[in-house]
Amino acid sequence: MDKLLIRGGRRLQGEVRISGAKNAALPELCAALLTAEPVTLQNVPRLQDVATMLKLIRNMGVSAERAEDGSVRIDASQLSSPEAPYELVKTMRASVLALGPLLARFGEATVSLPGGCAIGSRPVDQHIKGLQQMGAEIVVEHGYIIAKLPKGQARLRGASITTDMVTVTGTENFLMAAALADGETVLENAAQEPEISDLAEMLIRMGARIEGHGTSRIRIQGVTRLSGCTHQVVADRIEAGTFLCAVAAAGGDVVLRHGRVDHLEAVVEKLRQAGATVDAVEGGIRVRADGRLKAQNFRTTEYPGFPTDMQAQFMAMNVVSEGASHVTETIFENRFMHVNELSRLGARIQVDGKVAMIEGVEKLSGATVMATDLRASASLVIAGLVADGETLVDRIYHLDRGYDQMEAKLRGIGADIERLSA
Repeated sequence: MDKLLIRGGRRLQGEVRISGAKNAALPELCAALLTAEPVTLQNVPRLQDVATMLKLIRNMGVSAERAEDGSVRIDASQLSSPEAPYELVKTMRASVLALGPLLARFGEATVSLPGGCAIGSRPVDQHIKGLQQMGAEIVVEHGYIIAKLPKGQARLRGASITTDMVTVTGTENFLMAAALADGETVLENAAQEPEISDLAEMLIRMGARIEGHGTSRIRIQGVTRLSGCTHQVVADRIEAGTFLCAVAAAGGDVVLRHGRVDHLEAVVEKLRQAGATVDAVEGGIRVRADGRLKAQNFRTTEYPGFPTDMQAQFMAMNVVSEGASHVTETIFENRFMHVNELSRLGARIQVDGKVAMIEGVEKLSGATVMATDLRASASLVIAGLVADGETLVDRIYHLDRGYDQMEAKLRGIGADIERLSA
């Protein structure tokens, strides 16, 4: 099992290229199932979750070929098995995104209940209820969601769907399903993340009629068929945010190519309040930081609020900042698992329910730590960059699920970091 060895205490300087967003690429790979014509996705990150999704759609009979330039060409004209089996999706929750496209195009789908990071409950009941409102008959048995259209019904029907909670993957599933439905679908309480807007823009290139994406109310007029397209995956705002926090914690001056300040406004505002300088520059973001920053309180919430996917990384910066701070996690109930590992490095953190209280320390001390989920692993890397001595981060397969060659990118800006293969 691979590990990362980090020797801390080095400033970060130079440029980093931000990869395409995993959370945009995964639904967009599923969106390619909506058409029998070829779809080309550019700027697709090389990540374990992407590899799993490619394996999943190939298992359905889909041709999916990756080129050297980072693009992927998908041809679903010969899709023969609208099923996502457990053995292929047990490590990835995003597999549920196949449900809407398969049901919309083929009138049936069998999708295993998903797995993924152990960071709390992410129920799929919202997906099921919304698709039932569109006329699907759905049962859950033997660990599978089995969906089909009623006898004599050729297409899903447009509906007004209001979810009980804001759900990103639910909004994406409904967007894709509604694109081929009969009539108008209105999504209320829709998620507003940039990845949703990027998916909508791809669907529009394919011939879908969508308006309101990026707001909490999206309208989709169903069409009878969608065509192929070429689409560039939006840059990963969470990868960009992770590098922002790394530079803020370790100190330095770095430009993040393809990063977008307008996709990270809540995080950027907190970094500026902490004392870092963050500016939009042509083609990216520039971040500069010197000395200890000031600790910041924050509360995670749905976009455009502070993202739960940035909580662990910002906490890693807070633990070496000046002063006390508290972090409130409102999205996932198990997303403080990095706290014990940060404490092994010398962080002072106490957790009370959904709130973590942090007393900043001047320095951390390197030790062996274990990643428990994707973003927790990123927080441990950031902590290792500022800790005295050597930090060994174990179980980094979590990191590889969401970061494209993170250690190589960090080495490119001056970090002393290497991957150790078991």
